[in-house]
Amino acid sequence: MSDYSALKSNVNLLGQLLGKTIKEAQGEAVLAKVEQIRALSKASRNEEGSSRDELIEVLHQLTDDELLPVARAFNQFLNLANVAEQFHTISRQNDKNNHPLIESLHQIKSANLAAKEVQDAILNLNIDLVLTAHPTEITRRTLVHKHREMNECLGALELDSLLPSEQTYLVNRIEQLICQAWHTNEIRQQRPTPVDEAKWGFAVIENSLWQAVPDFIRDFTAQVDRTFSFSLPLDYSPVQFTSWMGGDRDGNPFVTAKVTEEVLDLGRWMAINLYLRDIEKLSSELSMNRCDDALKSLSQGAHEPYRYVLGKLREQLRETEHHLTAKVKGHQSDARDLITDIAQLQGPIEACYRSLHGSKMGQIADGLLLDVMRRIHCFGLYLSKLDIRQDSERHSDALAELTAFLDLGDYNAWSEAQKQQFLLSELQSKRPLIPRNWQPSAPVQEVLDTCKVIANTDRQRFGIYIISMARTVSDVLAVHLLLKESGCPYVLPVAPLFETLDDLNAGPDVIAQLFSLPWYQQQVNNQQYVMIGYSDSAKDAGMMAAGWAQYEAMDKMVKFTQKHAIDLILFHGRGGTVGRGGAPAAQALRSQPPGSLKSGLRVTEQGEMIRFKFGLPQVAEQSLALYAGAVLENNLLPPPKPQAIWQDVMALISERSCAHYRSIVNEEPSFVPYFRSATPEQELAQLPLGSRPAKRKVDGGVESLRAIPWIFAWSQNRLMLPAWLGALSGLQAAENRFGKETLEAMNRDWPFFRTRIEMLEMVFCKADPWLSEHYDQHLVSPQLRVLGQRLRTELIQAIEWVKGYCENQTLLAAQPWVQQSIELRNPYTDPLNVLQVELLRRSREESHLDDSVLNQALMITMAGIAAGMRNTG
Repeated sequence: MSDYSALKSNVNLLGQLLGKTIKEAQGEAVLAKVEQIRALSKASRNEEGSSRDELIEVLHQLTDDELLPVARAFNQFLNLANVAEQFHTISRQNDKNNHPLIESLHQIKSANLAAKEVQDAILNLNIDLVLTAHPTEITRRTLVHKHREMNECLGALELDSLLPSEQTYLVNRIEQLICQAWHTNEIRQQRPTPVDEAKWGFAVIENSLWQAVPDFIRDFTAQVDRTFSFSLPLDYSPVQFTSWMGGDRDGNPFVTAKVTEEVLDLGRWMAINLYLRDIEKLSSELSMNRCDDALKSLSQGAHEPYRYVLGKLREQLRETEHHLTAKVKGHQSDARDLITDIAQLQGPIEACYRSLHGSKMGQIADGLLLDVMRRIHCFGLYLSKLDIRQDSERHSDALAELTAFLDLGDYNAWSEAQKQQFLLSELQSKRPLIPRNWQPSAPVQEVLDTCKVIANTDRQRFGIYIISMARTVSDVLAVHLLLKESGCPYVLPVAPLFETLDDLNAGPDVIAQLFSLPWYQQQVNNQQYVMIGYSDSAKDAGMMAAGWAQYEAMDKMVKFTQKHAIDLILFHGRGGTVGRGGAPAAQALRSQPPGSLKSGLRVTEQGEMIRFKFGLPQVAEQSLALYAGAVLENNLLPPPKPQAIWQDVMALISERSCAHYRSIVNEEPSFVPYFRSATPEQELAQLPLGSRPAKRKVDGGVESLRAIPWIFAWSQNRLMLPAWLGALSGLQAAENRFGKETLEAMNRDWPFFRTRIEMLEMVFCKADPWLSEHYDQHLVSPQLRVLGQRLRTELIQAIEWVKGYCENQTLLAAQPWVQQSIELRNPYTDPLNVLQVELLRRSREESHLDDSVLNQALMITMAGIAAGMRNTG
């Protein structure tokens, strides 16, 4: 427990300062009410007397004037708890914990592998982190900035020998920041636009990753040298970043070709700005006059050669920045666009580096100059590459409209064989397919405009093109044809996204069929990206069935591509929650099929998880180290191949769990009305999370609801349904047929299965049957409550079953840090749940429909519960 004393101390400090702020802003009576609720909530968690009934009574009796300050108090406390917890991961008090990278490298070293095998794995390490605009980040950027500064103050307070005046200053500064946050509206007034989301993504790079990447590579290269005695090359860059912000148009009508162009310009503008700051600092520092002949020639014999070369570069960057500033603002400018290729930066910087080393000033060269070189190799001239994502239906509709115009028939009505024949014929034809006089509909024009933007843009600015809801070979060929018809001069990788259970099961065959086509093999040069959809497959079939389908699909594709010498890059579309494939990063990677990371790791980082993993430079460095260690371990010390009987066990679990999940979600007549009354699903639409609509189709039902609001709604009422429903049926069936000893062996020896059990443990620690029942009692009609009771009974049985496979029959006994984190938040999240029930009850009464205070308080409870759960979608 002593490991958490510093964390609890910081939580107490922040809580006391928040209490002081509330008292000054709202008065003694409001603070007293908040403290009363807090005490009752803690007592309720400890099951003391009638404290739970008292807690409910107090919260349900709040006056209209008390609703908002009480909701805000508990929401703010949970945000401060998150600040303290994020800081704790990098705290000096936490230093005794093992460094994840060192631990991984030592494990690899102790395996006594061939030196060349280890070196090749390290040299080929490739981690591509894809920052998405998925709307799960609730906290406003202005509050994120305040939280970041609080972190810095907490770090300064840890320093030894602080003067009393210094300590007082830091505590006062934290109090000022908490006060600023209290007097700031927590909820955005308007939804962010796709460009706003892109700016947020670039800000994460500017404020954190810009520093974290060179720090990580410096530490990584030092650890590799220390452990394996070999040096990594100067251009070593195992990490890169891609973005979906401004490129993901799947179901988002606000992401247009024009928006994509604007985001591309913004990325280069910000990159130029960041490099300019670095070059200005270097120009100030590198005042030395000794240099090698190459730099002497480059500087034309100047007295201060480094300053001369860097000064010239600085002026080019300044003029380029002026040009791009005018462009992104839509203004005219006489400034020239001078820096258009990363080599223009790389050449002078590397010349300075070589000269310093050649002139016996290596210590200087290996400082900021080396950091800039590493930034150049990681971030390039655009900070991140941009992926394009679109639904397969949009491509089919574009081709159907075109074939109809050309009197060729209805493309959408053709068989798969007819589609393939047509597409392959047109792909190999030298004449254009799209006539000049064709004026397509607006949706089709938008698809063509997007392809035109790709065709007119440098290849280096894009990642890949992803097809949502991809099901067939023709889905992939269609995108290649549309890009060809737009005049794209290069081959942009096209990745099918397999995201339902059926699509995952069929995915390996689709890839095999693609590579049976000689044209396709030649076109893609034996390289294939495939995206695995965790969110929609779990929504479609339940977490257990989806997890096994993902594993089997990856395993089959890995084996096929290895056999045919195809370079397969698997792209993991994970969310932050268990219901969307979320799990601790290292754990998730080590549970993948052997060989699945040979070509590197490509994974989405979504919403609030970007802030939790990469929001601070030290935290980001830690996250990168964790990823690097896990990928190297997976490749050099692969997880065991599952025994044949284990695969039979998983097949049974998948079959039974999926059947039970669908019997409730798809076949139970009362399920949809129960879902809509027992959760705030309908009210979520008011929450301005992101630019993308909550539903793929405006008039669609639950089936069209995106995976994020689907998970979000169930996490709000603490039933956490999508993350466990069906698991018990599958696991019990497996235990009955194969015996407990078999499942215990799988839990002990197979990382894939162990991860599934640990994910359930985490969900069960966050789920609360009494809170779910409270929602039902006050929001659900009596005839629908029967289903709620049935689900809670199943939840309790599932918890007891999983405990039987846990150390000491205790959930998360093997992960005490996660256990502590949840326990720390529960007394502050519970009041928000109870209050949310009362607010939903009032808001659903006609007389309160236009009550802005009530709606504001309701949105704040949603934000607070999300903060308490540490993940929204």
